[in-house]
Amino acid sequence: MRGNAKLKGKGKEGISGLKGNCIVAQSGGPTAVINESLCGVIQEAQKHKEMEGIYGAKNGILGLLEEELIDLGKEKTSTIDSLRTTPGAALGSCRYRLKSWSESRKDFEKIIASCRRYNLRYFFYIGGNDSMDTANKVDQAAKRMNYQLKVIGIPKTVDNDLVFTDHCPGFGSAAKYLATSVMETGRHLESLYDSETVIILETLGRNTGWLAGSCALAKRSK
Repeated sequence: MRGNAKLKGKGKEGISGLKGNCIVAQSGGPTAVINESLCGVIQEAQKHKEMEGIYGAKNGILGLLEEELIDLGKEKTSTIDSLRTTPGAALGSCRYRLKSWSESRKDFEKIIASCRRYNLRYFFYIGGNDSMDTANKVDQAAKRMNYQLKVIGIPKTVDNDLVFTDHCPGFGSAAKYLATSVMETGRHLESLYDSETVIILETLGRNTGWLAGSCALAKRSK
């Protein structure tokens, strides 16, 4: 997705809530469904009249810092629909971490300045733990700078380690992949008569064992 955004919206308070534009960004490592979440945000935002326009930030929070925005409202419906089966992160991603207010004040001021310039009142951030931390810090900065901004974090992690979530989008796909890989590895070992009979498979998961545990799905009852 390419293109430059133009200013739109007047930022007035309506009966249905805060009126203005919304922005969505992706962060961290892509999952099999990160673009499906993006598609969902765009399609749902278009149903709400208080969201006057929808933008995408290129390369995560860096898009707001550098004012690299894409007007997603100009994209064809077919293009948005195709996001569901598009690999990678369509808007581009990053692993840029915001520090505390005292350490990253200039960054926060740039972000809120971009929000004011484009009348951004809704910020959707798709990502994992670090991304949720960034979303929280942006929310706190907006309040500190007296700017009305609703920040919504959208879970995205194969590790399934976000607090208060039963299962994160992305985990199911990774769990299925690993379980299938274990089954295939098992068949591979069975075919090797005089070679290794044990293989250690290392998975992702950070400090949690959800992905490792999902490998047990490969076991079939006898």
